[in-house]
Amino acid sequence: MLLITGATGNIGRELTAALDASGAMVRVLVRDPSRAVGRAERVVADLDDPATLPAAFDGADKLFLLTPGIGRTQTEHAVAAARAAGVRHIVHLSSSNVLGDPMPAMGRWHHDREQVVRASGIPATILRPGGFMTNALDWLPTIREGGFVLDPIGPGRYAPIDPADIAAVAALALTADGHEGTEYVLTGEQTVTVAEQVRILAAAIGRDLEVRPVGTPEEAVRSRFPHGAPPALAAALVEGFALMRADTTGFRTDTVRRLLGRAPRTFADWCARHAHLFRP
Repeated sequence: MLLITGATGNIGRELTAALDASGAMVRVLVRDPSRAVGRAERVVADLDDPATLPAAFDGADKLFLLTPGIGRTQTEHAVAAARAAGVRHIVHLSSSNVLGDPMPAMGRWHHDREQVVRASGIPATILRPGGFMTNALDWLPTIREGGFVLDPIGPGRYAPIDPADIAAVAALALTADGHEGTEYVLTGEQTVTVAEQVRILAAAIGRDLEVRPVGTPEEAVRSRFPHGAPPALAAALVEGFALMRADTTGFRTDTVRRLLGRAPRTFADWCARHAHLFRP
């Protein structure tokens, strides 16, 4: 039995669908079962409440562990439940930010979670993706408001990855042998600026879009969290954007191609599949 956390998010939905298609026995841990997709067994539980976890973890052999936010408490609860249930393998979603030297705040939070997983003694596969293509959905409020996108990184380049590709790697790690004790850094293969992404999106939706450079740290945070973010997260975002602005080459890996035997999806692919979300 494969237990999936974060099953209603951008990665979890793709992962659940991929595992469904493979015929694997899948259970999803959800707070709201109506948001789950596919044929997977649904168990209502909350990673913030350890008392709800035994029923979800009972009989699970492998765990896909995705915990949101900036703390480590949910990770600690999940790992404790996994140990008690006899889970044999954890596929843990981390971040490429842990590779920073010096490590930025966003990386330190993920590093702490990785340490919790490693300390469990359960064999683990660590997935460290870079920026998600789905972050473009954060542009929706300003696109609807005035047809513009806030750009916090200017000349900076990065290689965004489609969450569907992260899910495909996670599905491989959960269902095939030989991935225990490994760390995979996942990116797309095409490096882009935000302005280039906006041009690709504009072509996909058939609409002119303006790119506006951010003028303040508050605007930088708004580009990812239109309604604001807690102070610690906001500071980490501003720090992260500064690092991205300085990288005018763009960090990328070939890990997706090596593991899946195909090229990762492009941002143009993602825009074509999601264009309807951006149209009036």
